[in-house]
Amino acid sequence: MDITFSASALADLENIKAYYQELDAPAVGEEFVASIFAHIETLRDHPDIGRVVPEFGEAHIRELIHPPFRVVYLRGLHSAQVVRVWRSERLLDLNKVNEPLATYS
Repeated sequence: MDITFSASALADLENIKAYYQELDAPAVGEEFVASIFAHIETLRDHPDIGRVVPEFGEAHIRELIHPPFRVVYLRGLHSAQVVRVWRSERLLDLNKVNEPLATYS
């Protein structure tokens, strides 16, 4: 299964790293983002492991919970597109998602 990332998802990940950099803990941010990528990698073999996003109730809009973040992805037939990596308490707005920017292999 191919895994792609929208520009907004990549920006979310960069913002997480920037947050930890502002706290003078860049290594923590790097390790945390690496752990998010490792979690996303599980989609390659188990694309339905994430739950359906409650705000939408659509089978193809799913999320992995990586506390305190939600990794939201669109489940395709042979692909998963990560569209947002948001704090769990935020409600999802898919109108703020950009087109895929990168493929993760």
